[in-house]
Amino acid sequence: MKRPILALSVAALALGATPLSAQTVDSLVAKYIQASGGLDKIQALQSLRRTGKFTGGGGFEAVVVQENKRPNSVREEFSIQGMTGINAYDGHDGWKIEPWNGKRDPESLGEEEMHGILDDADFDGPLVNYQAKGNRVEFQGLEQVEGSDAYKLKVTRPNGDVSFYYLDTEYYVPIRIDTQRMIRGAPQEFETSLGDYKQVNGVYLPFSSESGPKGSSSTDRSKVTYDKIEANVALSARRAAACGSRRTAARRSSRCSTSNRCSRSAP
Repeated sequence: MKRPILALSVAALALGATPLSAQTVDSLVAKYIQASGGLDKIQALQSLRRTGKFTGGGGFEAVVVQENKRPNSVREEFSIQGMTGINAYDGHDGWKIEPWNGKRDPESLGEEEMHGILDDADFDGPLVNYQAKGNRVEFQGLEQVEGSDAYKLKVTRPNGDVSFYYLDTEYYVPIRIDTQRMIRGAPQEFETSLGDYKQVNGVYLPFSSESGPKGSSSTDRSKVTYDKIEANVALSARRAAACGSRRTAARRSSRCSTSNRCSRSAP
């Protein structure tokens, strides 16, 4: 596999080698933040809109759009054959619209979907300000990732989800994330490989990812390739409005049909 950090600037990101014994959690997280662009530039990002292509097992393709807004709202669109599905979280409630299943009204996300969208809604990811978020991070040494050494960090979230972040030993950016969750009492494990890092407003972000169940082959994994990531775009709070939540159910008739402002693009 091509190293996913080829797009990174060596001059900007090459950091001095540090003995393994000195690689504490906080020093690794600090180097990850520095390598990504620095905390000031990270915090200067207030919104992101990612636009690209999803390729699923079997080769089918879809257009994907993901919009994130601080502190923790997200809207994800998945368009195929003239239909657009939506997953969204406004910081309180998660909802979805699945037109291919004949469901054109919003409904609440299920347990597994909520776990996933909470990860997606974390604007800076679980390592930045990890203590304030209630995350526990542990350094677990070096591990090989497709022939390359990587620093392994175990991240445990307050909801019990566990992720293993593998940071490239030269550039300190994540090249793989393994996630473990308990869904309805059953363990689930996923792997995500990250690559094609590019600068967006001074912050390095991955423009490609490949995901699937742990141990699955590359041909069975889904791939997302972004051709554009825009920073600090104007995003209305209505874009991620909790249309499918119980507390807004009384307002669904005026706010949450597929033809109105909750599901349609808004400024």
